[in-house]
Amino acid sequence: MERVILHCDLNNFYASVECSQNPILWTKPVAVTGNPRTRHGIILAKNEVAKSFGVKTAQTIWEAKQLCPNLICLPPQFELYQQYSKRVREIYKRFTDKVESFGPDECWLDVTHSQKLFGDGETIANTIRESVKKEVGLTISVGVSFNKYFAKLGSDLKKPDATTVISKENFKQKIWDMPADVLIFIGKRTYLKLQKLNIHTIGDLANADENLLKQQFGILGSQYKRIASGQDDTEITHQDFLDETKSVGNGMTAIRDLNTREEVEILVLTLAEKVTFRMRQAHLSGRTARLSIRNSDLTHKSHSITRNTPIDNANDFAKMCMELFDKYWSHLAPYSIRSIRISMSNLTQTDTAQQIDLFDFEKTAKLKKLNQSLDKIRDKYGYYAVRRAKTIERDFINYFEVDEEE
Repeated sequence: MERVILHCDLNNFYASVECSQNPILWTKPVAVTGNPRTRHGIILAKNEVAKSFGVKTAQTIWEAKQLCPNLICLPPQFELYQQYSKRVREIYKRFTDKVESFGPDECWLDVTHSQKLFGDGETIANTIRESVKKEVGLTISVGVSFNKYFAKLGSDLKKPDATTVISKENFKQKIWDMPADVLIFIGKRTYLKLQKLNIHTIGDLANADENLLKQQFGILGSQYKRIASGQDDTEITHQDFLDETKSVGNGMTAIRDLNTREEVEILVLTLAEKVTFRMRQAHLSGRTARLSIRNSDLTHKSHSITRNTPIDNANDFAKMCMELFDKYWSHLAPYSIRSIRISMSNLTQTDTAQQIDLFDFEKTAKLKKLNQSLDKIRDKYGYYAVRRAKTIERDFINYFEVDEEE
C-alpha cells in the first residue's frame, strides 16, 4: 500500500491565536514579538494583514515598523498557545495515532491505514482543516504526499487554509522546476554550494551526479538526491529522538534555529531545569547524560557522558551536556540547530546511600536546600512561576513545547 503522509501547518499560529482571542484584531496588522525594549526583539509571528505590508517572521521589530508603522506588537502568551496546540493535536489524533511534532504549529500525520475509515489523503486533509476551523477557530494548510519532505513542501506551497497534493504521478511536473532551497533540508549555505555545482532546482538535484554530491556533501549528498527524487521513506514517529530506557528526558524544537553556543547553552539549561525537577519529584538522581541534536536539515546525532557521582540538579546536568556539545559539535560553528533533546539515565533512588566528595559537601547541602525551596514554589504556583533570569525573553524558546519522555 502506498504511504499517505500529511503535513499540517497552523497558519500564523501565535498571531492567529491572539486574533481569535480578540476578533477585532483580524482586520489590523498584528505581530507577536520578543521584548521590544531589547535590540534582539524579533517578529515571532504575524497575521495576514501584517504580511501584506511585507512584515516577515524573524525580522527585527524596528525593521517591521519601518514597513508597517501601525503594527500592533503583542507579547507572547505561551500557556495560551499551548492550550490551542493541544486542542488541534487532539483533532489530528482522531484520524491516526502516528502524529509527529515539528514545533508547536506543525505536525506530520501518517494516514495510510486511515483511508478505509475517512477517505483518501486529500479528503482527510480537508476534513481536518474544516474541523480545526470549526472547533478551534484557526486555519491550517495541509500538504498531502507519499513522503515527509514532499508533504512539508506541499503545506508551504499554498497558504492560508489550503490543501496541496504532491503525488508520485505529479511531483516532477509540480515541484522539479522550483529552486532547491524550498526543500526543508537545503539551507542558505547548502544552496550556495549547490549553485556552484550548477544545481539550481529540485529537478537538477534529483538528476545530479551522485558521486559529485558525495564529494561535496559526504553521505548527505546521496540523501539529498534520493529525497529530491521522491525516494524518501522516513517513518512518522511520535517523538523526535529515541531515548534509552529507564531515563528521564526533555526535548524542544526551537522557534528559530540556534546559531551560537550561548543560545545552545540557554536551551540546554532550560531543558535541564525541567528534567531535574521531574527527577527530584520521583526521588531520582542519575549518572549518565545524553545530548541529542537535530539540525535544520533533519540530521541528528547523540552522544553521552557518565560521571561517578549521581546528580539531580540542573547546573551539573547542563554542564555535562555542554561538555558533550563542546567535544562533538563545536567545530560546526556557525550552527543551524533546529531542536535539542537531553536525558539522564543510570538512575538511582536519592534515598540510597551515595558517596559525596568531602570538599563538595557544603556546596551540595546548600544546593539541595535551594532546590527544595524552588520545588515547593513550583508545586504550589506552577512550574514556570520561577525561571532563571538568563532564560527569560529569549525569542527561540517554546516554553510549552517541551516533549517529556519518562
